[in-house]
Amino acid sequence: MSIENTSALLGGETRRTCKIPVEHLDYDYIRECNDVKYLEKILNVLRSGEEGIYPHLIQFCEEHVQKLDPKSRALRKDLPPATAASFSADEWRQISEELKTWEQEVKTNEVELRRLAVFGDVEKVPPVRGSNCSVPLNQNAASNGVKKSTKTPLLRDYREWDKFDVEKECEKIDKGIEVSSSPTALPQIKQKVDTEALTLKEKAIIADHEKDKGNEAFKANDYEEAVVYYTRSLSVLPTTAAYNNRAQAKIKLQRWHSALSDCQSVLELEPGNLKALLRRATVQKELGQLEMAAEDLRSVLQAEPQNTIAEKLLLEVEQKMTDSPAGGQKKGKKILIEEVEDNEEETAPAEPSQRVGGESVAAPAERGDDMGNTQKKPPSRGDGGPHAEHAHQGHRRSKRGSVDKCKAQEPTKKDLANGAQGTKSQEADRSGHSEAQPGGDSGRLDAPCGALPPPLARLKNEGNQLFKNGQFADALEKYSQAITGFTDAGIDSPEDLSILYSNRAACYLKDGNSTDCIQDCTKALELRPFSLKPLLRRAMAYESLERYRKAYVDYKTVLQIDIGVQAAHDSVNRITKMLIEQDGPDWREKLPEIPLVPLSAQQHRREEPPSKEVLQARAARAAEEAAKRAEARFTSLKQEGNDCVKRGQFQEAVEKYSECLKLKPDECAVYTNRALCYLKLELFGEAKQDCDTALHMEPTNKKAFYRRALAYKGLKDYLACSSDLQEVLQLDPNVQEAERELEEVTVLLRQSLAAGSPGKPRKTVPIKEVDGSDEEADAAGRTSVAAGNHCSAGTEQPANAYEFGQALNAARAQGDTAAGADLLRGVAPETLPLYVSNQLDGHTVSFIMQALDGHLLQEDPYLVYQHLSHLHTAERFSTVLLLLDKNERRQMTQLFEHLSAVEAEGFTANDVQNLANKYI
Repeated sequence: MSIENTSALLGGETRRTCKIPVEHLDYDYIRECNDVKYLEKILNVLRSGEEGIYPHLIQFCEEHVQKLDPKSRALRKDLPPATAASFSADEWRQISEELKTWEQEVKTNEVELRRLAVFGDVEKVPPVRGSNCSVPLNQNAASNGVKKSTKTPLLRDYREWDKFDVEKECEKIDKGIEVSSSPTALPQIKQKVDTEALTLKEKAIIADHEKDKGNEAFKANDYEEAVVYYTRSLSVLPTTAAYNNRAQAKIKLQRWHSALSDCQSVLELEPGNLKALLRRATVQKELGQLEMAAEDLRSVLQAEPQNTIAEKLLLEVEQKMTDSPAGGQKKGKKILIEEVEDNEEETAPAEPSQRVGGESVAAPAERGDDMGNTQKKPPSRGDGGPHAEHAHQGHRRSKRGSVDKCKAQEPTKKDLANGAQGTKSQEADRSGHSEAQPGGDSGRLDAPCGALPPPLARLKNEGNQLFKNGQFADALEKYSQAITGFTDAGIDSPEDLSILYSNRAACYLKDGNSTDCIQDCTKALELRPFSLKPLLRRAMAYESLERYRKAYVDYKTVLQIDIGVQAAHDSVNRITKMLIEQDGPDWREKLPEIPLVPLSAQQHRREEPPSKEVLQARAARAAEEAAKRAEARFTSLKQEGNDCVKRGQFQEAVEKYSECLKLKPDECAVYTNRALCYLKLELFGEAKQDCDTALHMEPTNKKAFYRRALAYKGLKDYLACSSDLQEVLQLDPNVQEAERELEEVTVLLRQSLAAGSPGKPRKTVPIKEVDGSDEEADAAGRTSVAAGNHCSAGTEQPANAYEFGQALNAARAQGDTAAGADLLRGVAPETLPLYVSNQLDGHTVSFIMQALDGHLLQEDPYLVYQHLSHLHTAERFSTVLLLLDKNERRQMTQLFEHLSAVEAEGFTANDVQNLANKYI
């Protein structure tokens, strides 16, 4: 870097590097200058002292810069470091005490961390620099019975290094590497940290440190180790951050069930956690729970509308929901895997078969328990577990009395269908270890159930109610009390005891205790072999423990009982892929024996067709969703059409508006917008038709009248055009565009009547009246219409650079600045550099300045400012500027003086001054 650049960076610019004349280092010039950047350079030159030290001039320049830009970087000054002399005695004493307190806390935390062995082997950790604490390094070594050497290496003379054999030492190192490279088993990290007798603060330190270790492992893509450290952190102190991080690591490992459980834990600790919702949606998408994933993503976008990850994921989910019917669920029979009724008994005859546990016993056929047509709803919406249900049992079971619950009766086909009926949350049962509630008719907790005495039936019903409310631990306690009371009473009813074990297994599954869930399901199956729900729950528990072979056997057994269980079909397909990857082509040979289900236990039921009310509700819901989608599509298309009009893409806008009208053919604003596009495309007949339709809907729509008048004008029907313009002025006398059009059309009408033929063909009037609101922006449209009308009254608007050059040369040759002003009035400022780039010279620039100053400045100062803002960007402008004579420069200076004296919206005097620096 050069010395000049270095001094510029340090704020010490010189006059030569900044290219500042000496005359500008003056009070008068600084007072008149309004360019902040240039003043900052002057200030830096004055501070450098190159031209001398002028404190008053420096202060004057700083005050002027402060007035123009209070936040200027040039006004910043470095403050010297604070010392004891900068504070009072009390303030300095307080600062010193705070520093000492902080130092003492750091030393205390250091001692605590060493005592807790947070950093691993204590003897290997050196003391923190500057601390007075010491760690007994020999303590652990003595306890291990290892004697450490107390010898210190002797000092060596430089001459001894001459005798050092490098090759020999390298051979020793190589041999040491070969010996040490033998495979050794890495020590296994414990999943739990012993934190007994520690304070909460100490636990928080340890938990945070373990979480940091997990973060480091995650960054290194070692997700297994990251999960272990996050688990250690959670064993010390459960936090939402650790649960969230562990869920993300498990997502990387594709452990969808465990990841879903961690997300649930986060949402229980902190409802509405966006990271947990986003990660749960990711898991649900992978597991096929598309509706619930979409709901979570919408919740995230409602809180963070700019979340691009959630937007992208929601698009993928909605695409999958659109491609696959019923939200991605395949057709087939479904089943609720729960016991929710109090009258769960069977009277079907038993048939000898092999028990799931291995013995040969009588196997009563499972005919399904009365579920009461419980319907599921998405997870974590204020009612407990991930897939708690809507309680419709009372409505569906209102025809049955409490006396019927105590009678043992043969279930009908309808009851069996109700018992096997489920919803799409079956998929969630497999993935998130959550299933339908085992709670039953919570309205009659004292009602007896089968052979259960009233106290035990009450415990069971209370457990059902707690489960329904999401209180799984309390429900588990109630079921355990019922099981203990059942055993103590010596009741001979294996069906009721099996249901209690199955319900408690559901609680264990909800809490993620898969081992106890498997034990209870096995006991339930010993009491009632081939029960459908215990088999499903045990299969889910096996799958969560990654014991895929046993899970596969249970799922296949479920399909023998009822082939219509869609959850089992999906799980079998998924586990088959895992077993093929794990065991290879011979994976079937490694499976345990799949038990044969007797015919009496097999259930092949057909779902009842939905009732008329259900069909009507579905149709109404489908119609409502279709209306919402159509409204959203209409709004999007209309906005896209408006944007196309702003960009001048009128044909694309016509297509967008046409699609809008297919969705809502009675929208008047769309017809007027499309008519505007047709006018731009010179399709006057189509524009007239759209205006006719709009006026049929709204007879007083002045925009439709005005645009139909322009269409009539394009069709040379001046009489009809005059009539529509008069209608516009009758509705709103303040529409100046209509007045000007009426005057022009009146002249054309007289000429056509006098000549006996239609008026001379004329070019289209530019109109721009569309924005993103309900209809269009009239203000922008009026400006464009006014400019176009004025141009059409005098000089025709040029279509290209050649026509513009011809018209400008003709006006300049005749000295007609008014014609030049008309020409500039009809040209967009951004296109002016393109039009004059090939023929720009000093005379052209001078003529443009005269036209702007003599005619356009009084009418439209902002248009003059816009032309000047774009003209200096033309090619060769800087070269032409050097060739201007004194008179031409004086005209240019005079134009900028007049422009700065005008008060107009869109620019300030400071803006004009900054623009003048580019010309003068």
